[in-house]
Amino acid sequence: MARYTNPAVQQLGQQQVRYAPRAVRLEQIQRAERFVDRVHLDRTYRYPDICQEITGYRPETYPDLMLSGEEAVRDLRCFVEDLSDSLDLGLDHVGEPVLMLEEVGRRYNVSTKTVDRWRDRGLVSRRFLVDGRKRVGVLQSTLDRFVRRHDAEVRRGSNFTQLSSAEREQIVQLARRMARDGGNPTQISRRLSEKLGRSAETIRTTLKIHDREYPTAAVFASSATSLIEEDRREIYRLFRQGTAVDLLARRWGRSRATIYRIVSETRVRYLLEQPIDFMDSEEFRQADAESMILGPEPENPQAKVAKAPPGLPAYLAALYVLPLLTREQEQYHFRKMNYLRYRAAELRQTMLDAKATASQMNQIEKWLEESLAVKNFLIRSNLRLVVSIAKRHLRPGINFFEMISDGNLSLIRSVEKFDYIRGNKFSTYSTWAIMRNFARSVPAVHVQRDRYRTGQEELLLGRSDRGGNPFHEQIVNRQQHAVIMQILEHLDSREREVITRRFGLSEGTEPQTLAEVGEWFGVTKERIRQLESRALKKLQRVARTTDLEIPE
Repeated sequence: MARYTNPAVQQLGQQQVRYAPRAVRLEQIQRAERFVDRVHLDRTYRYPDICQEITGYRPETYPDLMLSGEEAVRDLRCFVEDLSDSLDLGLDHVGEPVLMLEEVGRRYNVSTKTVDRWRDRGLVSRRFLVDGRKRVGVLQSTLDRFVRRHDAEVRRGSNFTQLSSAEREQIVQLARRMARDGGNPTQISRRLSEKLGRSAETIRTTLKIHDREYPTAAVFASSATSLIEEDRREIYRLFRQGTAVDLLARRWGRSRATIYRIVSETRVRYLLEQPIDFMDSEEFRQADAESMILGPEPENPQAKVAKAPPGLPAYLAALYVLPLLTREQEQYHFRKMNYLRYRAAELRQTMLDAKATASQMNQIEKWLEESLAVKNFLIRSNLRLVVSIAKRHLRPGINFFEMISDGNLSLIRSVEKFDYIRGNKFSTYSTWAIMRNFARSVPAVHVQRDRYRTGQEELLLGRSDRGGNPFHEQIVNRQQHAVIMQILEHLDSREREVITRRFGLSEGTEPQTLAEVGEWFGVTKERIRQLESRALKKLQRVARTTDLEIPE
């Protein structure tokens, strides 16, 4: 069944196929072909008039239905194909020459896709039974009438010349340079069309075919080709840091809409994967919970900032900035922290049942940030407790600040696990947690030192690490990779693809063997070896004749 534009014409075709006699269907095919020759694409036609022209009767159904000229031509072509398909016509039944679509294309030097476009513009085709199977053909008389009506369009298609391999390579190289300067596919296709005298559609199709055949050397990365997870996370990280969307789209060869979609999807995944732990309480579900829990903090009239003893290191002196919290203040802050997490978890649950909106994600992140701020405040308010306990467990040969750092980790875990609902004071709970940690870690340090004691600790402590800077090495590696990719521009697309796969030059890929590359190209590994050898020799000549700045 052909694809119609309007269901009314489709219904008419089905009725004629099912109920009309064979002779009537043949007559309707001829009348439909003659009527198509009189249709103007820029006019509109009433469905009852069309039906009367084809069948000879005026239907009462759809009296006000209007069809554009383009819709009428396309649907009448489908109508003719369906009726001829039901008749099982042979080539000898029509009394004149019949050309298959491929023969029409060869006669006018056009592709079959162009012939298909002509069919939608009025070249009516029939279905014939040829050698036991159905094929689409065009009557010679029908083709002649179409050519007379669309002479300019046919001549324009006939004068089109196919691109040579050199022209395709030129288009790819020019487009790659323009893309590197920030052009998008539409802009580049239009500019190259003006420069090379080719249609923008030809330029776009050429680049699309190249990118599909050589994905690792694509000019524009296809949106259908999924980015690896590291790239998606990097895009999200840079976007959150304020990097412009245009820069991200240019760097990863994506459109602005694609970048926004990746950011949104990654943001949703982060929120769904992020654990939200809280101490649940019935008071969170009360009607006035928000005003009661998020209200002002209880005051401590006796609170005052303690003066740090003189001579303390900067870290220890900074601990005296915040006053100690009362039991009521601790209860307030722990209740607030857990309530904010409870609200975030409840809202996140709705994201599993429906598509997440930006406002929902903003609200969840806002509550989580506020709960984190409360948590950090509770930690800072109790850091002096860690110092007090660490001083009591200090032993000879143990670094005091290492003990404080270890105790701070226990304090952080205590803030997460403290159940404020029981009414206990947080300092009591965290003191036992920190002391248990020191009871394990302090003896472990002594055992470790005794086991690996050498007698030359002074010499080891006096030596400095002369290892390289990993950040500098990473920058140098990126610069060297950029130089290599610049040299590869002098190769043709096939050679560049071979070198890229053989040496794993694309990000996130590993070097492949000759057999693996040959399997991808569909040739033998010996042919890949020949291509690799020729490409390497060409690269050596380029490196000798080009002034390259290779970082060390």
